[in-house]
Amino acid sequence: MKEQKNKERMERWRAQSSEEWGFHKVVTPDTCECQETQIFRLNLQEGTAYLLESKGLELHGVLISGKAALSEHAVLNQKMDKFDSFYIPGKNEVRITAEEDCFFYIAGAVCEGYGEPMFRKFDITLPIGDIHQIHGSGVGQREVMFTLAPQDKASRLLCGLTWSGEGAWTSWPPHQHEKDLEEVYCYFDMPAPRFGFHVSYLKSGEVEDIVTHTVQTGTCVQAPCGYHPTVASPGTRNTYLWVLASFSHPSRRYDLAVLDPVYENC
Repeated sequence: MKEQKNKERMERWRAQSSEEWGFHKVVTPDTCECQETQIFRLNLQEGTAYLLESKGLELHGVLISGKAALSEHAVLNQKMDKFDSFYIPGKNEVRITAEEDCFFYIAGAVCEGYGEPMFRKFDITLPIGDIHQIHGSGVGQREVMFTLAPQDKASRLLCGLTWSGEGAWTSWPPHQHEKDLEEVYCYFDMPAPRFGFHVSYLKSGEVEDIVTHTVQTGTCVQAPCGYHPTVASPGTRNTYLWVLASFSHPSRRYDLAVLDPVYENC
C-alpha cells in the first residue's frame, strides 16, 4: 500500500507546459509538490511584447527558441538569441518583445533580498570552467552550461542547460539533494518522434518502485525529493533546463548532491 502511494505521488510530478501564446504557470506551490521552485512558460508571437514583473520572486528567463529583445529596465536592454538568459531579483520588471516567434522557460523562487539583474550571452565555445562543464563519463557523460551560476548573485536559484549523448543517461549515478534544494527539469529540442525518460525513485537502490515519465519538448518534471536520473531513446539527446531552488540562501550551492551509494561506482 505504501509503495503504491509513493508511485501515485511521483506520477503527479510531470507537467506538460502549454504551447498557446501567452504567459503560463507550469509548476507553482498551489498546484504542485515543489514549494520553492516555480516554473513559467512564455510564448510570444513575433511583434508582441510581455511585461514581466517579479514582485516577491526572483526570476530567471532562458530563451529556448526564437529571438527577442529586453527593454524598459535600467540594466537589461539587450537582444536575445537562443539560450541567452537573464535574471531579475524581486520588485523588478522588464519588457520582453518577440523579434521572432519565441518560447521562454522562466524559473522563479522567493527573493530574500539577494540578487542583481544580469544578462548572460550563450557561448558554447567557452573553455571548460565555471560556466561550461562536462559531467560524468561513458554513457553518463553530459555537457552543461550554467545560465545562473553559483558565483552569480541571486537568492535561491541555480540554473543551467544539459545535453546528454545520443541514447545516453544524464544525472548518472543518480543523485538527490532533498535536504537542501528542490529541482525541476524542463525539456526542450525533443520534438516527436524523439523522446526520453525521466526516472524518479525515493530511496537508495529501491528501483522496483521507479516511476518513469516520458519527456519531450515542453515537459517539466519535478524532483521535490528522491533520485532523478534520465535516459534518452536511441537517436535522441535528452536536453533540458534544470532549475534548482534552495530552501534558504545559505544552501544555494551546487555541491550538495548526494549520490545513490548503490550505483555510485557503477
